[in-house]
Amino acid sequence: MLSTPDIKPDEWGPEYVINVYDPKTGMEGVACIDNTARGVAKGGIRMVPDISTQEVCRLARAMTWKNALADIPFGGGKSGIKCDPKKVNKETMMRAFMEKLKIALPDIYIGGPDMNVTEKEMAWMADEAGDFRVVTGKPSAIQGLPHELGSTGYGVVQSALVAMDELKINPQGATGVIEGFGNVGIFTARFFKDHGIKTIAVSDSSGTIYNPKGIDTDELEKIKMETGKVVNYKDAEKLDNAALFGIQCDVLVPGARPDVITDANKGQLKCKVISEGGNLPIAPRIEEELEGKGIIVLPDFLANAGGVISSWCETMHYTPEQMFDIVKKKITTNTKTVLQRRRDEKKYTRAIALQIAQERVRAAMEVRGRWKG
Repeated sequence: MLSTPDIKPDEWGPEYVINVYDPKTGMEGVACIDNTARGVAKGGIRMVPDISTQEVCRLARAMTWKNALADIPFGGGKSGIKCDPKKVNKETMMRAFMEKLKIALPDIYIGGPDMNVTEKEMAWMADEAGDFRVVTGKPSAIQGLPHELGSTGYGVVQSALVAMDELKINPQGATGVIEGFGNVGIFTARFFKDHGIKTIAVSDSSGTIYNPKGIDTDELEKIKMETGKVVNYKDAEKLDNAALFGIQCDVLVPGARPDVITDANKGQLKCKVISEGGNLPIAPRIEEELEGKGIIVLPDFLANAGGVISSWCETMHYTPEQMFDIVKKKITTNTKTVLQRRRDEKKYTRAIALQIAQERVRAAMEVRGRWKG
């Protein structure tokens, strides 16, 4: 069963770490409610075989900052189910998880889609709970705003466009590289195309494809849907996953798992902007090193907040059109603010974004009498 060693609380949280287990199904899971000063904790539910309590708590903390920086009335949380989604009955696992976790939903935590969890699973969880409020990212048929509309990828591109403008890079004809071709990567490629940015390399668990003249991302989507592997795309060179990060480009989007840019490959990067589509893809100290070399790194809780902004819009019963307008306004405004303060205060991007988020969370904790001091 998942356990909680080495979780060290600090002035921000976590407020709760809830480990759950169902003997009948073998379902193991964990939820971390990091901070609720600004509102009910909000964060996605992922299903992966190597999930750990430590990773979930790291992701929950990232959600605390993401929701504060986006200036939406949510605290930070995250949860995970430990299993291989290809080897289990997903509906059985999701319903068992909801049955155990419903003591916390929706009063202190609201779930949502994340890795290997989609609008379909959200519908099962809402049904199991008998309450549509327990999750967001639900199908439109039950008054949801599914993340399959592309809100996260949309925000990743909007943030990148602001940084590109900062560096005087014209999007028309600029180049992009995408790590991961799931929900975030697919929509990042679509919105790249809408702005004239040419996707030249894409990876998934099967490997990397590379064509300096550009990849037909519409065709790649079809191949991914039909075969599950980007390497089945014909008109591209096939490379291993490690090679992706050494490809020269204007914008790099790490859009899948944590810690993909490390000490081992940081020296290979040949990009001008990194817009973090996935959560925790780079250690903060490495981000700072990269910015020292002239790369603008747009941290996860700034760049990929489109999904959780969409979640808030769902609770407000906004239309998809209203949601996209709000995502664009919030992420564009926040990115401009962060980059302006970065210039003025001579700090790196994550430090500025974190400073803004912490100011907002601390203010909420102080007025609620939760701040020590």
